[in-house]
Amino acid sequence: MSTRLVVFDCDGTLIDSQHMIVAAMNHAFEAHGLKPLPREEVLSIVGLSLDEALAALLPETDPVLRKAVTEGYKDAFHHLRARPELAEPLFPGAREAIERLAERDDILLGIATGKSQKGLRLALEQHDLARFFVTLQTADDAPSKPHPMMMERAMAEAGADPRNTVLVGDTSYDIHMARAAGTHAFGVDWGYHDTDVLAQAGASVILSDFAELHPALETIWTVPIFGEPVK
Repeated sequence: MSTRLVVFDCDGTLIDSQHMIVAAMNHAFEAHGLKPLPREEVLSIVGLSLDEALAALLPETDPVLRKAVTEGYKDAFHHLRARPELAEPLFPGAREAIERLAERDDILLGIATGKSQKGLRLALEQHDLARFFVTLQTADDAPSKPHPMMMERAMAEAGADPRNTVLVGDTSYDIHMARAAGTHAFGVDWGYHDTDVLAQAGASVILSDFAELHPALETIWTVPIFGEPVK
């Protein structure tokens, strides 16, 4: 049997990091004399690498200032971790879904995220999840989503092909990345992009609860992807 690979996005899919992201971005903006942006605008760029995110949020800003804000965000994120009101909990059902999939001999798990390797590993260690994943793809290793390289690297490391690979994510960047890599793409409705945006991007399934993930996987691995028969 071919290796089956499930790749998860992190922020907005597995971990609810919205309070930390918004607080760190506001802190970085204010530290450099910039007016903080609306919460929805900040969350709209979650999933992009940090450089791409700041370029989207500050398109007309001098590159030197934008770079300073980027570094300010990193510093703020690090220092704000100690504040309990900015905790980054797992979404309900995430641990159970991961543990259930990890029990199967025919499935491997991975992550593709706009976080840095350091940030991702800290988040996984916080929730004791690192041991479940065979491949960790971050903004340190590849171009920002929606470029398909993270998915391509994940498949290469896991030994999986596109028709046996599924990406689970909460943003259009995730879905476009998966489609560009030729894999299945599942959206979730508890993240940072609306479900209609995920559907328009090409999500074949939109989950409303992690309990729906396992049954959805069983169906897509028995049906065609992009109209071609599964062999």
